[in-house]
Amino acid sequence: MRTPPVNPIANGTILLTDLPANPPVSKRAIRSWMLFDWAAQPFFTVVITFIFGPYFVSRLADDAVQGQAAWGYTVTIAGVIIALFAPILGAVADATGARKHWIAFFALIKILALVLLWFAAPGSALWLPMLCVICAMVAAEFSILFNDSMMPRLIPTEEIGRVSNLAWGLGYAGGLVVLFSVLLLLAGNPDTGKTLLGIAPLFGLDAGQGEDARITGPYAALWYLLFIVPMFLFTPDGQRGVSLVHAIRGTLRELTSTVKEAMQRKPLLRFLLARMVYQDGVNGLLALGGTFAASMFGWQTIEMGIYGILLLVVAIGGCAYAGRLDAQLGSKSVVLISLLLLVVATLGIVSTGPGYSLFGWVSLSTADSGGLFATAAEKVYIGFGLLIGIAFGPVQASSRAYLARSVRADEAGRYFGLYALSGRATAFLAPMAVASLTLYADSARIGMSALLVFLVLGLVLLLKTPYPAMRASQ
Repeated sequence: MRTPPVNPIANGTILLTDLPANPPVSKRAIRSWMLFDWAAQPFFTVVITFIFGPYFVSRLADDAVQGQAAWGYTVTIAGVIIALFAPILGAVADATGARKHWIAFFALIKILALVLLWFAAPGSALWLPMLCVICAMVAAEFSILFNDSMMPRLIPTEEIGRVSNLAWGLGYAGGLVVLFSVLLLLAGNPDTGKTLLGIAPLFGLDAGQGEDARITGPYAALWYLLFIVPMFLFTPDGQRGVSLVHAIRGTLRELTSTVKEAMQRKPLLRFLLARMVYQDGVNGLLALGGTFAASMFGWQTIEMGIYGILLLVVAIGGCAYAGRLDAQLGSKSVVLISLLLLVVATLGIVSTGPGYSLFGWVSLSTADSGGLFATAAEKVYIGFGLLIGIAFGPVQASSRAYLARSVRADEAGRYFGLYALSGRATAFLAPMAVASLTLYADSARIGMSALLVFLVLGLVLLLKTPYPAMRASQ
């Protein structure tokens, strides 16, 4: 007797045989889709994490505590906006079918906001860069939502984990190129006025006026504008569905239906809940980790840039290896391993200070050996930072692959909206916890330790989450 077909809604499992076959897509189309990560990542690399963010905290704000708190609240506000609107936009994307016009709309907002960062000169009010960063982060995340939701339609299910990690690694390579070029050509040493190439910064940029950091906004905007073009030209979009007006009218009803449906797909729901928690910690680590290092060690643009390069180099290797590991062990295992590394790394960086590590259990020399990263504490901090570099790409790429493997192409927008919600619904909690604890304790170190709670709790929740059963496609 034939086994009854599996109900993918009732038991929360999506089998590849339940999915409609993807139409043939050329390699050029997939590579152009992957190039979106190459275009988008430099914003997070040079603006949020390694150059402009640390400049905001250590040089634009009056002091490091005020700066970290203001930066934390900036990320918090962006997270709230994303959490409120991402599920709605995901449902609208499914109803209207096409994604590219949405990506173009948010690209314009992101580019304009990044260009305006040039005016964030020392001594100026904090509200303009805060507003620009909020707008850029919101536009960037919404663009990513629409780009990610194209995956199930473009990529065979058994290849999603590998391609997702490769695309993420390509993004880090783009961030590496931009960061390296800033250090070689644009950022001058405050003491010598020369770049790492030993030349005067291009365009006569003055590091004393923060122009070496402020230029990263327009630079990231130009990079994004140039390299999203292949996706628009060569990657096929979904077919047009209902009009935007009709889509908006049905969005809330559709969103309610999607939430109810997700609640019946128990493993998928548990995964989204686990990700909601651990992604808070990951987002906080990415947004605040660079600023924490800058305030603790007094690192300037060149030190932060080299630190970022080291992390990105190992991040590219981490994504490449994680892509193969994902195919062998599954996305859940890759995410769990990555989270464990992030917990160890976060514990390491918050426990390291001048002359000690692991909260004083390990004593370090305070001697200054000269040159970059001259103290033992800085070198230990970089060692823990490299663990972050290895893990923060795979934890996000394999999470993305987990969801893409678990939903049908025709529902991908709705579920990637919930996915974005799970990554942002409580995203304000981590930076708000860091910012508030920093102000309360008057210590950036104690503030950063709040991230450990999110990473550990997310890891525990994911451990108890069943991984969806998958079969090879027909």
